[in-house]
Amino acid sequence: MASLSLSLSLSISPNSDRLINATTVFSPQSHLLRRVVSLSGRHLLGKSPLSEKYRKQKVAAVRMSLAASHSYDVVVVGAGIIGLSIARQLLIESELSVAVVDAAVPCSGATGAGQGYIWMVHKVPGSEKWELAMRSRELWEKFAEDIKHQGMDPQEVLGWRKTGSLLVGKTSQDMEALKGKVDRLSKAGLKAELLSSIDLLEVEPALVIGEEGGAAFLPDDYQLDARRSVAYIEKENRKYSIEGRYVEYYNQPVTGWLRSGDGKVEAVQTSKNLLYSKKAIVIATGCWTGSLMQDLIRDSDVGLYVPVKPRKGHLLVIENFNSFKLNHGLMEVGYIGHQDATLQPSNVDSETSSISMTATMDSFGNLVLGSSRQFVGFSTEVDEHIINQIWERAREFFPSLRELSLTDLQKNREVRVGLRPFMPDGKPMIGPVPGLSNVFLAAGHEGEGLTLGLIPQKERSDQVLEPFANKHYSPLELLKWLLIWFCAIPAKSTRHPMHCLSLFLIEGKAGDILT
Repeated sequence: MASLSLSLSLSISPNSDRLINATTVFSPQSHLLRRVVSLSGRHLLGKSPLSEKYRKQKVAAVRMSLAASHSYDVVVVGAGIIGLSIARQLLIESELSVAVVDAAVPCSGATGAGQGYIWMVHKVPGSEKWELAMRSRELWEKFAEDIKHQGMDPQEVLGWRKTGSLLVGKTSQDMEALKGKVDRLSKAGLKAELLSSIDLLEVEPALVIGEEGGAAFLPDDYQLDARRSVAYIEKENRKYSIEGRYVEYYNQPVTGWLRSGDGKVEAVQTSKNLLYSKKAIVIATGCWTGSLMQDLIRDSDVGLYVPVKPRKGHLLVIENFNSFKLNHGLMEVGYIGHQDATLQPSNVDSETSSISMTATMDSFGNLVLGSSRQFVGFSTEVDEHIINQIWERAREFFPSLRELSLTDLQKNREVRVGLRPFMPDGKPMIGPVPGLSNVFLAAGHEGEGLTLGLIPQKERSDQVLEPFANKHYSPLELLKWLLIWFCAIPAKSTRHPMHCLSLFLIEGKAGDILT
């Protein structure tokens, strides 16, 4: 993993005695394909003859690209909850070395801008994501228990609390839908209750929904602090740095990659380093995955359409809120429809926004109100109109907020703006990149990175990662185990491991790569 000191010969291997013939370096920033060939043990650029000026420009460009070279088994691009969890899995269950790369720092994207709930009350039993969500919740529970067994408090470490969740409705029609929801959740094995408006008044006195209303209640749902959780996972990952197995490259956007002739990606180019990958490269860059892949495969022979788009969301945080206390996490019935409101293709490129009430109190006593969803590209600017809409919607459920002015709370408020990785069919994209034999995608979790992101445990009875004991495995085998982690499929299951995969090729067709 030591840095390579480059000479004018421009060796492109992390080992100076290794020569690579006919390798292509692609930089999306310059849209320049540079081919490095070996001639009599020396590396020349392009085809001879070259003008002296052009040759110097080429040498300078490649010198900059290859200024520092390091080698790892796996390079994970993206340091959100998904990317860091993948790194943790690899570190715990194998002897592989892992590098995590990010254009910024952890929690700069969707992970740090969310409410941190791990709720099942709005999920749909039997849906394609149901098993994944259930398995993820189970592993979060084990993760918190493991922290407790180490003598630490999961609430302090993760912001972990068993708050329970309430899906709230105001009308008789809402109550019919909630009754059906409770029945389905109960049949799926979860403890679920239907609460009347009178019941709700006892458990959430500040909530007013009218006589016809009520709620579906899941007492065993959880909430956590995503920033604390990520900080803890980072700390645990860094313990492997002593062994030379883990390195972080933050504030280093990926600017290109180095490909060999057989379609394998040799290395990831960042703004400062060239990171070689011996086994695999995992792209887990959230809503930026689509644009990043488009840049990386431009001017190449790889045909791939990655339909991940940014869907902007606002949360309003009132710090040190003491007007009332919430005992559970809440969302209105309309949230389910609001979540799907812009799933239709005709709305994907519009700026149409949808607002629905969600309300929680975090472990610091802050009131967190949401939420909004809109397509406005990659803009993260605060939209005051959206904030006012969130506030007005919350006041419909919490009348005591009507006595407060949002203007008066200006000094005590924080606005979180996140870009959720949206997929047209609502399912995450998990799988290999056709034409790039060792590159895998893990993106499109929308606002469900916590509820669909599996946190690995130190002890596992199913021996899912047994093949990692032998490091001589193929990229297809690595994919198989990656999919097992994400899709929550037991290693010996006969079910197809790609059952929750969404992978769209350039023609727009979904394809299963692993058979």
